[in-house]
Amino acid sequence: MLVLGIETSCDETGFALYSTADGGRLLAHALHSQVPMHQAYGGVVPELASRDHIRHLVPLLRKVVADSGLSLQCIDAVAYTQGPGLAGALLVGAAFAEALAMALAVPTVPVHHLEGHLLSPLLSATPPVFPFIALLVSGGHSQLMHVAGVGDYVLLGETLDDAAGEAFDKTAKLLGLGYPGGPALAALAADGRADRVRFPRPMLNSGDLDFSFSGLKTAVLTRVREAGTLDELQRADIARAFQDAIVEVLVSKALRAVSGSGLKQLVVAGGVGANRELRRQLDARAAKAKVAVFYPELEFCTDNGAMIALAGALRLQAGASGKVGGAFAVRPRWPLSETSASRRSNHDEI
Repeated sequence: MLVLGIETSCDETGFALYSTADGGRLLAHALHSQVPMHQAYGGVVPELASRDHIRHLVPLLRKVVADSGLSLQCIDAVAYTQGPGLAGALLVGAAFAEALAMALAVPTVPVHHLEGHLLSPLLSATPPVFPFIALLVSGGHSQLMHVAGVGDYVLLGETLDDAAGEAFDKTAKLLGLGYPGGPALAALAADGRADRVRFPRPMLNSGDLDFSFSGLKTAVLTRVREAGTLDELQRADIARAFQDAIVEVLVSKALRAVSGSGLKQLVVAGGVGANRELRRQLDARAAKAKVAVFYPELEFCTDNGAMIALAGALRLQAGASGKVGGAFAVRPRWPLSETSASRRSNHDEI
């Protein structure tokens, strides 16, 4: 089975072809990032994002088909991101996917964006096996999930306000850094000095697996205002202190979730999962706890078509019939707990 994946939830246009033959493998993928376009505005402009997706759909489709050495007629199903994300951007991808599938007379598989991220480490050369605990950290989401199989997810904890990636971006803006703020702040933090500045570790000892990063961002704002004019080293110290606080909370709660589950595998996915300090500290503490940590390849940490193609293929293999023609809709706000067999934990069952 050959599945085409299409991702247009925000500011990346992604296409990929995934084959389920021979145990499954990614045949080709292509990605266009809108970051240079949005940098002038300091963030994503939804209308511009939608128009840019339209410009790149056909060229990217042609590229992945050519790179795979196959033809459009070989495609057996089209998977696309149904949500969550920007409504206009999602509609562009969904409409294109449905039209293409109708022309090819193949079914479509609407995919939850976060499910794509959760399953993306399965694209690696050494993938995890079900079940495992997943830490999903991105610009819009910070969640801990118990993943028993495809479509079987239990939400263990989530952010009550700002997601980790969102807090990175907002703090970067406070420090005068450009967009996207997360990578810029991490680069600045590398020059910071340890223990010169310390910020609180929000909800570190809350007794549950939820997160809260809005107060941490406010603590940075207060520090910047009190300091007045900051030199480059002081900005680096603040960046490091902020990153250290977020990393300690993420690592501690992720390993607490693993310990409570009785499992020994942890998957880290999402854009913040590419953060080097997070990986360094998590690998060190996980090794002591004899926990195996799995990450997607760096190119698959951010939004991409490969994770959508994979999720769609796995859904079909798990028994999903796919959708054939008719009306379609997107879901800009779509909790992962509303997907099949998924639910919110009461913190006692795992």
